[in-house]
Amino acid sequence: MAPKYTLKYFNLRGLGEPLRFLFAYGGIEYEDVRFSFEEWPALKGSMPYGKAPVIETDGEVLHQTMAMGRYLARQLKLTGGDDWEAMLCDMAIDTVTDFRLQIVGYHYEKDESLKAQKKEVLFNETIPYYLEKFDADVKKNDGHFVRGKLTWADLVIVAIFEMLQDMLQVNFTEKYSNLKGIMDKVLALPQIKEWVEKRPKTNY
Repeated sequence: MAPKYTLKYFNLRGLGEPLRFLFAYGGIEYEDVRFSFEEWPALKGSMPYGKAPVIETDGEVLHQTMAMGRYLARQLKLTGGDDWEAMLCDMAIDTVTDFRLQIVGYHYEKDESLKAQKKEVLFNETIPYYLEKFDADVKKNDGHFVRGKLTWADLVIVAIFEMLQDMLQVNFTEKYSNLKGIMDKVLALPQIKEWVEKRPKTNY
């Protein structure tokens, strides 16, 4: 019997959305449990290492978004055709994680003077630098992030890009046609399109 999954995360897309994209793509049934920031202090102690998202399945509590994503991707045969392509998927996703952490660090900065300094660097240097390279990677890989084929890297990165754009209220693809192409391609997949249309509306 297939394992039953429960995903627990904030009522956000955030780091839960890459997992939701994978569940949706694979047609994997799961319970999407969401909680508020106000509820989090009471829940934090029950989470491995005090972090979310987590997936509960078969009496186990799993954590670390990309480890869980990699597990789901292997079930769905989305890690590429061999170990080298699996590594390329990991490399692309880890690079986007570096990018995401810089944006999130800016977004949640509480010191307004420090935030202003971070904003200048982020918008004038960091974002253009990464987007140019990501765009070149997609072009080199024939419209995908790895070897011209759909992998979990595409699903995860598009989910993260979509979230980050809404967090910053910017458009990552306006000047980058290859990035626009892969985002459009993933969001047009029937399973992903259906999920995006029905998912709860959140800011990011």
